[in-house]
Amino acid sequence: MKHSIKQQMMMVFVGIVVVMMLVFMAVNGGFLEKYYIAEKQSEFVRTYSLLKNGVISGTLMEETPGSELSKLTEKNNISVVVIDPEASYIYTNARNLETVMKNQLMGYLFNKNNQEILKKTDEYIISRSLDMQNSTEYIEMWGEFENGSVFLLRSPLDSIRSAVRIFNQFIGMVGGIVILLSLFAAWYFSKKLSEPLMELAALSQKMADLDFEAKYTSGGSNEIGILGQSFNQMSEKLEQTISDLKKANNELQMDIEQKEKLERMRTEFLGNVSHELKTPIALIQGYAEGLKEGVSDDPESREFYCDVIMDEAGKMNQMVKNLLTLNQLEFGDNDVQFERFNLTDLIRGVLQSLDIMITQKEVHVIFRQENPVYVWADEFKVEQVLRNYVNNALNHAEGEKVIEIKIVEINEKAHISVFNTGNPIPEEDVEHIWEKFYKVDKARTREYGGNGIGLSIVKAIMESLHQAYGEKNYDNGVEFWFELDVK
Repeated sequence: MKHSIKQQMMMVFVGIVVVMMLVFMAVNGGFLEKYYIAEKQSEFVRTYSLLKNGVISGTLMEETPGSELSKLTEKNNISVVVIDPEASYIYTNARNLETVMKNQLMGYLFNKNNQEILKKTDEYIISRSLDMQNSTEYIEMWGEFENGSVFLLRSPLDSIRSAVRIFNQFIGMVGGIVILLSLFAAWYFSKKLSEPLMELAALSQKMADLDFEAKYTSGGSNEIGILGQSFNQMSEKLEQTISDLKKANNELQMDIEQKEKLERMRTEFLGNVSHELKTPIALIQGYAEGLKEGVSDDPESREFYCDVIMDEAGKMNQMVKNLLTLNQLEFGDNDVQFERFNLTDLIRGVLQSLDIMITQKEVHVIFRQENPVYVWADEFKVEQVLRNYVNNALNHAEGEKVIEIKIVEINEKAHISVFNTGNPIPEEDVEHIWEKFYKVDKARTREYGGNGIGLSIVKAIMESLHQAYGEKNYDNGVEFWFELDVK
């Protein structure tokens, strides 16, 4: 990912370390020497004070290696030479350099040496000079005491320059190790920071696609963890809100259509009920009168008459139940409960409940869907649609006697189809099959107890859900389908 937090944190960590290294090196190279020279001047002044006290008190010649002056000069690498007015040595701690230092001092006294004066008082001069004999640069102090004695103090600058060089090398090595450690630390901490952020980004994308199953699981009590908990709460509230909105929208559409359809549906309902009940009532009445008048004294005939009466009464009972269901759907008296459920599990449940009928009719049912498919709808009503489609397929399956159920996701819709092998629906009947009490094959429909209401119930349910439905003829069978919202 371009310009990710991980890359930015690593660049910041390494950048800070590199900048600090460069600052240290620049300060070390540019200011350490000046600081060293300033400190050296202070040490020279202290040494001068001790020398002056020794000259005045006449105890300078008695200085021993353990004296304060010896310790100070040794500690700060200061070479000292003091010469009396007769040009004989009073004191020196540089036995191997006393001649060189004497010549250097004489050169200063007679202004024969080049020097860069750093500080000048009435008692001494502090300067910076180059010794041509050994090509070494020194910090030096020289001057004259009240008794006429002259002195020279000097300390080489090479030691501080060597220290600067060594310190820069040390900074470079340590800096390289610190950069590696910084890279690892930046990678580790940025990973710990970016992983929950990426999880939140993926979660927000799923929420944008109206998928509220995913939850933030990384936990934590820091700011990101609190944000993740807020995402989870927002996801739950959005899911409930969308469910309520879908329900409210559906109810609004139903209310708009209700007034226009109400009177027409009532009139049509009464006419259809009167028509459909006419035949079974006539049969029941005829067979009951035959029994009463003793048309046949044969027990088997009487049992047959009773069976016909009971069968017709059962068909009437089922038809009344279907009519009541259809009436509730068409008049909008039932409540549509929108919820998100697994369509795959629902289809498996319907097939399991119809297993005995499937076995009796010797039909081979195919349903290969394994993955869950979540849809928004009224689960109970979708089950009614599936049952009507599968029952219809069982009653009309012929030839190979195969029923195949499929779920295909297209453009945020779940397309559910139920196909059965057999004769296709005649073209002249296709546009009427969704009408109440319409039967393509009346004899066959009465044979299995159908009354032409099943597909009307499907139509009413799908229209109450405001979803598409339909049928499609094939050479070897018929497919009925409907669609539901995935999001």
